[in-house]
Amino acid sequence: MTRIATGTLAVSIGLLGCATVRQVDLDAWVGQPVVALETHPVFITVPVVKTVASDGTQIWNYVNGAHIGQCAGGGSVWGSTINYAAYSQFASCMQRFAACNNIFYIRDGKVLRYTPVGTGGGRCYTTEALQPQSRGPTNIR
Repeated sequence: MTRIATGTLAVSIGLLGCATVRQVDLDAWVGQPVVALETHPVFITVPVVKTVASDGTQIWNYVNGAHIGQCAGGGSVWGSTINYAAYSQFASCMQRFAACNNIFYIRDGKVLRYTPVGTGGGRCYTTEALQPQSRGPTNIR
């Protein structure tokens, strides 16, 4: 029985090690045109919340998680760009729910950087399937 428990623990730890954010996946987005993000097969499947920082940088947050509708203000945060105060309220609410906030910073039609942030105990991970050139089938969790 001890061998089984030890083996299960080792496999679990090994799988957790695979579920990480890889810098190569983040770096692949730098300089990409917004259309690559708008047409990416993974990101078009999750809701996006958009706002603009005071310097004009657009912030697009693709939220992958359950129960996020409770922070959506009756759906008012999805689709159009919301003001920074409404975005801050949404982000504060999201602290209660396990999710990965896939945050993209955009200026002049190009991605400046991609920063995934886990909230509510949720963990983010990236794979090659999240890179801009990926267009094949995949599964997200």
